Amino acid sequence: MKIYTKTGDKGTTALFGGTRVPKYHLRIETYGTVDELNANIGMIRSREIDEETEKSLIEIQKNLFTLGSELATDPAKAVMKSGKERLKIQKLREKQVEFLESEIDQMNEKLPPLRHFILPGGDPTVSACHISRTVCRRAERLATALFNEESFDESLLKYLNRLSDYLFVLARKIAEDKNVKETPWIPEK
Repeated sequence: MKIYTKTGDKGTTALFGGTRVPKYHLRIETYGTVDELNANIGMIRSREIDEETEKSLIEIQKNLFTLGSELATDPAKAVMKSGKERLKIQKLREKQVEFLESEIDQMNEKLPPLRHFILPGGDPTVSACHISRTVCRRAERLATALFNEESFDESLLKYLNRLSDYLFVLARKIAEDKNVKETPWIPEK
């Protein structure tokens, strides 16, 4: 299979289902940002992390591929007039959101209470988590805008919202594991 198809040379791309849209289309921006998020999570995995975190991040990356494929599907082509699914794609569901919530709860149990906002930084892996968190928030904003134009399963929005929380707590967990001091943001009076 060739990597280049030349079909996008004039600034359009195909959604799953065949519909061609401009490469700046909100749907493309949204799943492109999810792809960027996935790559950033891969950067976290390339750092020194424990085996359990590695397994969780791989699961999250798989879920992001599922989420991206849902976003890359033309809703008008996904379902036939009879209501039956035309395109067979895996779907993200509530159980994946619950997985993130469980992971957050487990990490939070072992962390000191949060009393202030935290300045990102202190360690390359912690910083990679915060960068991933901000990309996740951007993906969530774009997905919300897309949802307001063309609705889709709300589980995708929930998943992105919970994932940004997960990445924040993961940054704190890794800082704790590595004995990296968190720098609180305390506004000047």
